[in-house]
Amino acid sequence: MNRRSRGLLIGLFAGTLAATAYPAKIPAPPSPQFEVVETTIADTQSAIRAGKITCHQLVEMYLERIRAYDQSTRLNSVVVLSSSALADADALDAEFTRNHTLRPLQGIVVVVKDNYDTKGLQTSDGLLALKGFEPAEDAFMVKRLREAGAIILFKSNMAEFAFSPVLTESSINGVTRNPYDLNRVPAGSSGGTAAAVAANLAEVGLGTDTGDSIRGPASHNDLVGIRPTIGLTSRDGIVPDNIKSDMGGPLARTVADAAALLSVVAGYDPADPITAASDGKVEKDYTKFLEKNGLKGARIGVFRRFIDAPATDPEIKALTERQSLI
Repeated sequence: MNRRSRGLLIGLFAGTLAATAYPAKIPAPPSPQFEVVETTIADTQSAIRAGKITCHQLVEMYLERIRAYDQSTRLNSVVVLSSSALADADALDAEFTRNHTLRPLQGIVVVVKDNYDTKGLQTSDGLLALKGFEPAEDAFMVKRLREAGAIILFKSNMAEFAFSPVLTESSINGVTRNPYDLNRVPAGSSGGTAAAVAANLAEVGLGTDTGDSIRGPASHNDLVGIRPTIGLTSRDGIVPDNIKSDMGGPLARTVADAAALLSVVAGYDPADPITAASDGKVEKDYTKFLEKNGLKGARIGVFRRFIDAPATDPEIKALTERQSLI
C-alpha cells in the first residue's frame, strides 16, 4: 500500500468535531482543481502558478481536515490555531496577483512545534501553566518561514518541556496518537508536528531535536526529518531543553520538501552565537544536492543488538529482514 493510500485511510476514522473545539465552520470555497493530501511543495506552488488553487483555499482545505480528523479520531496534534492564517493567505494571494512570482515557500501551510516563539500566537512548551502566553517576537526560524511566504496555521502538541523522545503528552493538550495506528505513539517530543504532517493537516512542519525528537517522530510517522548540525540553524526563540544539544529542523513527507524547508530556515543569526560557525558555509538551496538514484547500490547495516532483542516487534523484524535481503 503506498503513502497516498495509507494517508487516505486516515479518513476512515473521521467523525464530528465538537463546535467549541475550533472556529465556526467557514463557507466552502469553490471546488479547486487540487488535492492537498500527500502534495509536495513543488506541486502546491505549481498549482498556485497555474491558477488551480489560491493560498486562501489551501488554508481552508487544511482547516477542514483539522476539523474532520484531529479531535474526532483522538489524533490530538493541534494545540492552537492561528487566527491570522486566512488573512495572511489573502495577503500572499494579493502579492502573487501583483508580482506573478512566488517566494520560496509562498502558500505553503506549516505547523510549528509549540516550543517555538510565534508572535501573537500562544507558545506553551506543552505546559498548562503557559496557556495564553503570546510572545512579542517570532523565533528566528519562524521569522525565516514567514519571510519565505509560508503560512503558519497552528502550533502542535509536544512532550511537556520536550523531555520525552518516546511519546507526546503534555498538560496543555494531553496525548497525541499515531495517525497510521491510533493505538500507537508518534514518538516524541515532536510527535505533534509529525502526526499532523503525516495526517495531511499541514504540508510541512518544524520540530526540535535534543536526543531523538525529530528523528524518532520521523521514523514513527513515515516522514523525513532533519536534525541539522549544531550551528546550522538558530536556537533563538526556541524554549531550551539542553542548550548544548538543542536543534530545530524540518519534518516533511519527502526528502525534497525537507531540503526546501532547511534551505529557508538555515543560516547565521547574531542572536545565537553558535551559528557563527556556519556563517558563509550555508547553502542557499539544499535541493540541488538531491539525486534520484543517490542510494542505488548502497548497503544498509542492521544493528543486530537491537533488531534481535526480545522486545522487537516481530512484524518490524520480519520487514527489516526482508528489506535487508533485497
